[in-house]
Amino acid sequence: QVQLVESGGGLVQAGGSLRISCAASGIAVSINEMAWYRQAPGKQRELVALITSRGTTTYADSVKGRFTISRENAKNTVDLQMNNLKPEDTAVYYCQAMPWDGPHWGQGTQVTVSS
Repeated sequence: QVQLVESGGGLVQAGGSLRISCAASGIAVSINEMAWYRQAPGKQRELVALITSRGTTTYADSVKGRFTISRENAKNTVDLQMNNLKPEDTAVYYCQAMPWDGPHWGQGTQVTVSS
């Protein structure tokens, strides 16, 4: 059974940094595509960053140069380092795994950026 548990969200001032983490069980992050999505109030869930099994990364244009996705295979975690945060980054951030049987989601972690 796949389980994804996000942590590390919180309140930060604009221009600050935050690192959120996704701990996976029942799946190996090293051999599966993993991603971070976010959903702001009244908006659709959107892709923020993705890392493939080969380590190729993709970012939304709005976060390029500010966010970095990485994985730590020994801990079976996927992190999202967020720098120079803006109020428009405020959202619930969700971890997603994409194994053979389809997408699995975590419960989300709230990130709030104050101006």
